[in-house]
Amino acid sequence: MTRLDIVIFAGASNWPLWIAQHHGLFAMRGLDVRLSITPGSAQMARDLFDGTAQIALTAFDNVIAYAEGHGAVSLPETPDFFAFAGFDNGLLSLVGAAGFDGIEALRGQTIAVDALTTGFAFVLRALLADAGLGMDDYRLEAVGGGAQRLEALIAGRQAATLLNSPLDMIAAEAGCTPLRRARDVIGPYQGIVGAARRGWAQANPSILAAFVHAMHDALAWLADPANRDDAVRLLREKMPRLDARLADRAYEMLVHSPDALTRSLEIDRAGAEAVLDLRRRHGGQAIAAADSGVFIDQTIRDSVLT
Repeated sequence: MTRLDIVIFAGASNWPLWIAQHHGLFAMRGLDVRLSITPGSAQMARDLFDGTAQIALTAFDNVIAYAEGHGAVSLPETPDFFAFAGFDNGLLSLVGAAGFDGIEALRGQTIAVDALTTGFAFVLRALLADAGLGMDDYRLEAVGGGAQRLEALIAGRQAATLLNSPLDMIAAEAGCTPLRRARDVIGPYQGIVGAARRGWAQANPSILAAFVHAMHDALAWLADPANRDDAVRLLREKMPRLDARLADRAYEMLVHSPDALTRSLEIDRAGAEAVLDLRRRHGGQAIAAADSGVFIDQTIRDSVLT
């Protein structure tokens, strides 16, 4: 068995990971997978850079940010991060704290993000700009990953934040107010990807191939109607704030809706270009890359699944 350490954020994008662990799909491919939940993208980048983790499930924007040298924390050198597989479109919604019933109500307020220059901060800026709020009309505060932002929102410490599903469902159940779905404003968007260092991937292609194969198997298992009840039980075990009703809604969204997890593991190139475009428009820093393909290499995914 080969040990593989993976750093993740809280949320249902990890569902296939949990399935692969629970049902021995990683073990069938010779992998002993260890998962660690990161408090935010800065720690994720440190762990991936120094080899504490060999793979991260993270926003594609994080890959671009650190590969371009624009990350929220400084690393000893510009990292060779790249994306090798796609998992979702971000599943993002802007959610207001209790009492904030419209985006205009966020004027002059503090809004939570993971980090100011990475992650989904530019999606948030695009949603606020679409509603007529300029960058001087609100304040952003780096709070951390989705779990941390959810707690800050429910506690009333922040006026709003972006949350992915089903964290947005949990927030609404706690009295918070869904304000706008990201895809209704920005269209295609590449959210969570599998990321690694190029040097590690080139030295360990069989390990990366085994991981991709196991994840594909897990997504196929999740999509099988015969496994629905078991899948929902596992999701509730891993996300105990989901009651049965919310877990059923999460299943329908993540398996059967247009926002479903990406069974093919293919990166959405139009969505990847949207990520790069948002960073160009709202990032305030020049982007050296001509297109998003610079940050993507799906060779292993293609060799395993086609």
